Formats: sequence, C-alpha cells, structure tokens
Amino acid sequence: MFDELCQRGYQGGIAQLRRFVCQFKPIIAPEPIVRFETPPGQQMQIDFTTIRRSKQTLKAFVATLSYSRACYVKFFDNERASAWQQGLKEAFDYFGGVPQQVLCDNAKTLIVKRDAYAEGEHKLHVEMLQMSKDYGFKLTACQPYRAKTKGKVERFNHYLKNSFIVPLKAELRAQNLELDVEIANAKIGPWLQRIAHQWRHGTTQEKPADRLVDEVKFLQPLPAVVEHVISTGSSLNIPVVPPHGSVNLQHPIKVYDALLEENYVTA
Repeated sequence: MFDELCQRGYQGGIAQLRRFVCQFKPIIAPEPIVRFETPPGQQMQIDFTTIRRSKQTLKAFVATLSYSRACYVKFFDNERASAWQQGLKEAFDYFGGVPQQVLCDNAKTLIVKRDAYAEGEHKLHVEMLQMSKDYGFKLTACQPYRAKTKGKVERFNHYLKNSFIVPLKAELRAQNLELDVEIANAKIGPWLQRIAHQWRHGTTQEKPADRLVDEVKFLQPLPAVVEHVISTGSSLNIPVVPPHGSVNLQHPIKVYDALLEENYVTA
C-alpha cells in the first residue's frame, strides 16, 4: 500500500500511514467468559501448579469442589501418577465424600490418549482408571489449551501462591529456613481452615466453609476399603480414614525448631 500511495503522490512517512490506517482496524471483542455453575456434589476440579523449579522442586496438588469452592492442597516434589492418586485420595478423605465428576487437564499421567475410543472417550492411565472405578467418579479432561474450562481451580492456584506461599516464604526467610514439602504440608491445613475457607468468595458471595456444609450432603460416600494398585505395581488394601477422624499432629523437627525460635524472638 505504501509503495502504491507514493506512486500516486503521497509524501508522508510509513509511520504516519500506519497511524492513519490503524483507526480503521476493526476491534475484535475478546471471547466472553462464560461461568458454569454446577450443583453441589457434581464436580471437583484438580490441577498441579508449580511453586518452584530447582533441585528442590515444589509442586502443589490442588482440588476444588466446584459448588462450594472448598479446596484441598497437598505438596509434592514431583508430578508423577502416584502423586495425582495420593492427592485425589486425600482430597476425598478431606471432603468426606466423592463427587460425580473429576475435571482434569491432559497430563500424560492421567490421560494416555484423547478420543481413543470415541469423541470424548479417552484412554486413561490404567491406575487412574482403576481408581475412578473404586471411588465411583468419572474423570473428564478439559479441551487442550483451554485452561479456563477448569477456571475454579486455576483461580485458586493464584490465590494460593499470593496469599499462602509468598507470606510463608517471607516468614521462613526471617528464620533462615527454606520452604520445602514438609513445611508446606505442615502449614497448609490450618491456612485452609482459618483463611481460605473463611473468605467471602467473589462469585458466590458466600464463604466456602458455609457452602461446603451443604455440598457434603450430596457427595457419594467413601468406600470402606479400596483395592488400589499403586505405581510400583503392587496391590495394597488402603483403609479410608474418615475426615477429621484421625489427624497426624507430628511434623518434622525443623518445623518445631522454627516455631520455637519464632516464639523466643517475639516473646
């Protein structure tokens, strides 16, 4: 266009021409965000989010009940199939039941091949397939590159990093400690109960803790004993612990050392 206009007598610069043409460029409206609300007990969204990439990798398994927005978090140093399975099992125990559907991404440790049998009928990792049968949920994969499909858990990931990880790192740095899997898992439970589940959610305008009281009534009951094949290939009977029935209060020694040092300094 510039060359053609110059041949017709245009004497301005190309930058001036670009500014003039830009005002006629159509404005493409952004794709609208459609929020899908699900009834209680129907869906749980799961994800792994990376906290730190280094020799001491830190990752967080996050499970969010779509109706109540109540969340469960478990920290790992890997994202293997066994970590997904352990995170799922502990999330079911934590919530006291099993939703009808678990929405996940397309991680190879979960979905071996999309649409392997028919459209929407994916080939699941053999251990995850067995777990879905044991617990009675349907594992559903969101569309590739469509993270907003499981936007509830994705939004919580940002909240987790900004409201839990960042303050905890600062607290530990003051004590010359580094955040690791053990410390993160020792701290996350109280934070979920006291903070994450008590803030008024922007969409529901209710506390996740209050909505969870309603949602647990619609969850499927936990199986008494699950015959589950773990990643080593061995078969174990895993007894299910009722939620809040038994809590391990023993944390790594360094966690207690940090707390004692903190109390001594602030006393």
